[in-house]
Amino acid sequence: MPEPEADPLSESPQASQPDRKVFGSFLPPPTRTIALGDKLPPARHTQSGSSSESDDEEDTKIKVEQLPDASRASRRPPVVDCHNYSEFDIHVPAYTGFVTVSGHIVAVASHHHLRIYDLSVSAVPIWNLDSKDGFGTKVRDFKITALEFRPTSTLEDRGNYLWLGTKDGHLIEVDVRTGIVTAMRPAIHAHTVTHMFRHGQSMITMDDTGKVLVFTPSEGHDLDLRSLQPRVVRIAEKQEFAKLLAGQLWTSTRDPNGGGSVPGTSRGPYVRVYDVFTPGAVGRSVLPTEHLGAITAGTVLASQPGQVYLGHEGGHISIWALGDTEGAPPQCVEVVKVSASDVLSLEGVNDRLWAGSRKGLISAYDVTSKPWTVTNCWEAHNKLPVLRIAVDTWSMEKLDRLVVFSVGRDEQLRFWDGLLGIDWIEQELLKRETEFSTFRDMTVLIVSWNVDSAKPDALTGTPENVNFLTDVLTSVDRPDVIAFGMQELIDLESRKLAAKTVLLGGKGKTADGTISQKVTTSYKKWYDRLVLAVRCAMPADSPYTVIHTENLVGLFTCVFVKNTEKIRLKHVALTTVKRGMGGRYGNKGGIISRFVVDDTSVCFINCHLAAGQRHVRQRNADVQAIVEDNTLLAEAGPSNEPVAYVNGGDGSMVLDHEIVFINGDMNYRIDQRREAVIAAVKAGDLEHLVIHDQLRKEMKFNRAFRLRTFSEGPLTFAPTYKYDRRSDEYDTSEKARTPAWCDRVLWRSLVPERVQQIHYRRWEPNVSDHRPISAAFKITVKQVNHELRSRVKAQMLERWKAVERERLSAALQHYIDQQMI
Repeated sequence: MPEPEADPLSESPQASQPDRKVFGSFLPPPTRTIALGDKLPPARHTQSGSSSESDDEEDTKIKVEQLPDASRASRRPPVVDCHNYSEFDIHVPAYTGFVTVSGHIVAVASHHHLRIYDLSVSAVPIWNLDSKDGFGTKVRDFKITALEFRPTSTLEDRGNYLWLGTKDGHLIEVDVRTGIVTAMRPAIHAHTVTHMFRHGQSMITMDDTGKVLVFTPSEGHDLDLRSLQPRVVRIAEKQEFAKLLAGQLWTSTRDPNGGGSVPGTSRGPYVRVYDVFTPGAVGRSVLPTEHLGAITAGTVLASQPGQVYLGHEGGHISIWALGDTEGAPPQCVEVVKVSASDVLSLEGVNDRLWAGSRKGLISAYDVTSKPWTVTNCWEAHNKLPVLRIAVDTWSMEKLDRLVVFSVGRDEQLRFWDGLLGIDWIEQELLKRETEFSTFRDMTVLIVSWNVDSAKPDALTGTPENVNFLTDVLTSVDRPDVIAFGMQELIDLESRKLAAKTVLLGGKGKTADGTISQKVTTSYKKWYDRLVLAVRCAMPADSPYTVIHTENLVGLFTCVFVKNTEKIRLKHVALTTVKRGMGGRYGNKGGIISRFVVDDTSVCFINCHLAAGQRHVRQRNADVQAIVEDNTLLAEAGPSNEPVAYVNGGDGSMVLDHEIVFINGDMNYRIDQRREAVIAAVKAGDLEHLVIHDQLRKEMKFNRAFRLRTFSEGPLTFAPTYKYDRRSDEYDTSEKARTPAWCDRVLWRSLVPERVQQIHYRRWEPNVSDHRPISAAFKITVKQVNHELRSRVKAQMLERWKAVERERLSAALQHYIDQQMI
């Protein structure tokens, strides 16, 4: 880059300022000298301490990826019950352990040891072999580096003959029924055997020098390792990724000389595809459409024939179309970002794409919809990396199940139901919920207001101020639940108070660490005023009790429940999420409260999101952090089917709840000039403004937006921000902020018809720079007759057996077509 021209507004060198104090190890701020006759520079932008407006420069550090929608994903692990004994005691050493499965038989190899389990008879190994005694052969002390069951011509022999590859290039066959070596080819590879694949009646073995051996028996005969002469195929050496996909060997490596992902290249990683079953075929090198991380896994999917899916570090999945014509190379047709971290493992299972993450989660994607959606996402390996996911293709014949197994960094083996039968049953139960549930209606009133540090005694003067609390509380006839969500109860513009008292825990903190009296007084005043207002506004024969009250640096939540309803509440819980200054402080964030009434879970969120006209991404990131927080107290108890929660959840996360309300100063703005907005408001043309509302645009167009599945009533009231205090004029200060609907109430329900909005409106007290809003709802809650539900579930289990047989048949045909069986 060329040197910039000299600027008359240059920084004075440090050496010319000997009288300036040095602050620790940091240089003092630069000064600017202005030559005579030069124009004065523009005034430096002064940052506002207001929490309603921050620096409007686009924050490039915050980036919410366009990830598949996971808001309806089930968190329930799809466990499978086809073994007599659990796999939990099987230990698979991370990175040095290898495992393969065939029905009840599990083979685990690590270093010199081979353990063979039969989970139909025992949870301990039926054979525990050590290579130091050579498994009864002349070759001793070998290290196992690969294993796979070989194909057989007869059904009864399937899954009985296990091939081992070793560090010294030996190939060994073991009969798992007897633990005896039945065949051996010493040093046939001469180098470390890295991969083994089964394809039809053939076996393919690879070593790290790029030598591939293809063993194919004559028609109708079993593969005899001792006598069969393999065909040799040469590929690039040191392949970190290799898998047989759609009958071709797909490989990739990080090594630039081996054709891997090369830093600095515009596209990568390089992928080499070999047709190892056609003598003389030449490997082809192909590239993705954009530069991606190294390849970690690959698979094919029954519902998408003619395509290969590759998982990458960095969280991408690349999709490759196989060549239509003979000899045409595969083409990368699409790249999908599915995760913020690496995709470590990948497997096509029935009609879903399963991917394993670094955090122990397995996600199942529906790739038929555009964009993709996450249908399942469960913790499989104790928050540690999921190193491998694979299908036991023989389980369909041996166990009448489609069993998927995964191995994690927690050194555990886990089995899963590839058909996700538990989800099918739950969806069918939901359709028949009216058969075993009774329903009743409740009313909910939500009041949201950014009070801009105004105290309740400021509600004086105009009737709109004096009568506000009474008017809003009587806008619904004796609501069953009243939720107040307030923001900025303390002065966040006071740097001294905000920084020392609240954020940094300075002088404002007492000896026991609680916040200062000056701060708690603000909450206490509002709490007392709200309690008094509810008591005065509601009939004497209809008392209310506060079930939730919580504050978080300006945020204040207070939830009242009618006493007649309070006795029906259970599992009451509350948590807070800090989002200010990178999640360290609570000047932005949310308060999440929850209760279960009858058998319906209801969640309330009071939030204050990032400010600034252009900080949409920061607001979206705040929403994501709040919605995905998992610190709520999970439901405790013996029930493994908490009927109040949805998507297989236990109440520890927001989206586990059947009904969710979110309100607050969300700070989404209107993307129009101030003058145009004010003119539209005066003309009553609010429909024109709604088109430009940032929140509505995110809900409509941003597929990754976490509130996309939420609903909001029509915006028939004028923007609630920003006013001059004690005035009906929009901001006339120097900043002249554009009016906006910062204050909002949204909701989401598992069954949309069970939440109906009664009103959505604003109120006119003028003691803050925001106008308060309220939203009232009629919600339908359920009470489950567990005995009736059990009967219906038993019927669903019977129906599932027929559906399962049909799906197993289709899956079996797919694996036969792919010659994986």
